[in-house]
Amino acid sequence: MAKNHERIHHDEKNLCNLCVTELEGIYEELELTDAELDILSVPRRVFTVHFPVTLTNGTTRMFIGHRVQFNDSRGPSKGGIRFHPELKLDHVSDLAFLMALKCAVVNIPFGGAKGGVVVNPKELTRDELELVTRAYIRAIADFIGPFKDIPAPDVYTDEKVMVWILDEYEHLKREHAPAMVTGKPVELGGIKARQYSTSLGGIYVLEEAVKEKNIDKSHVRVAIQGFGNVGENAARILYERGYIVVAVSDSKGGVINQEGLDIREVIVHKRKEGTLQGFMGGQSISNKDLLTCDCDVLIPAALSDQIDRNNAKLIKAKIVLELANAPTTSEANILLFERSIMLIPDVLANAGGVVGSYFEWIQSLSNDYWDEEQVLVRLKKVMIDAFNDIYTVCREESCTMKKAAYKIAIKRILTAEKLRGNL
Repeated sequence: MAKNHERIHHDEKNLCNLCVTELEGIYEELELTDAELDILSVPRRVFTVHFPVTLTNGTTRMFIGHRVQFNDSRGPSKGGIRFHPELKLDHVSDLAFLMALKCAVVNIPFGGAKGGVVVNPKELTRDELELVTRAYIRAIADFIGPFKDIPAPDVYTDEKVMVWILDEYEHLKREHAPAMVTGKPVELGGIKARQYSTSLGGIYVLEEAVKEKNIDKSHVRVAIQGFGNVGENAARILYERGYIVVAVSDSKGGVINQEGLDIREVIVHKRKEGTLQGFMGGQSISNKDLLTCDCDVLIPAALSDQIDRNNAKLIKAKIVLELANAPTTSEANILLFERSIMLIPDVLANAGGVVGSYFEWIQSLSNDYWDEEQVLVRLKKVMIDAFNDIYTVCREESCTMKKAAYKIAIKRILTAEKLRGNL
């Protein structure tokens, strides 16, 4: 594929390398044309902005911001804004590509985008962070909006940052535009379920997988790597639903108890001590060992590339639910499939967050308010429908869920491009 694509598109600077890698395993099966490959491998719009900010000490510093709108054939672009000192344009492009796939997988009318500022938020005061945020939005304001590109929280950004984005944009446009950003506080049009929609969306999918595997829900033992917002909420919800959470971990290590952890007490300990270490309700376990511990469901909810070809052979779980982004390498994905371990890929498993954002966008556009129950009912339907679409392809073609998800997403994107006359 690489040689074929180089012949078509010579601008290697803008070629999405992840796209080429991810499409390599399926482009022949889908019989994609050169034109289709080109559309899927090159972002629609890529821009970098440089903007000065006068800090509270009186010095002026230049900052760099990026935004990539990968594909908007199915609707306005959607994707987070992150603040990180190592932010690179090629990585932003990769993430925008994955967002385009994710939105297509769950069949919501968004394209994929991603952006951010090259900055270490820990080196700035809160006031300075606000200045940087507002300056970044002034620089990209003409390229974003409720029907163009809708930002959301990401790494080192939160609902307060989203308020700054909304306020600055509205000042520039001289109108209210609550639908131009998601992840807002409830008081400004956000939804209550946003804080845990990623976790709950994944659990809705997991429960369908448990049924397919004919596993007795009351005896399902779960191990979760990562205890940030997504991992903690996943542990809490599973515990409340009667699952046995046997192990959890954060960046410093974790705790395991094969009889089951009291997640309520674990959360109290974590918030009090800032770590899971020292929790008396179980034994210490490393992040590495947690991945191969005795469990039925393994949930990587932390970093990328945690399951590789070496430890994939040692995984004991029957189901792996990817709540983190890309926690399993391509080689490991195949090895797990060969061992009849169901891997639910990130483009489906953690898509509950963008589905929640979609609901917030609809709510803001209509100037309406959805109660929490209404959000959860619709979230469940979207996630279960997506799981069934993917699992049907898996059964028919005897392929991994990741491959099935990618096939579905690519077909939906290309269908939109054809209907628009671009192919």
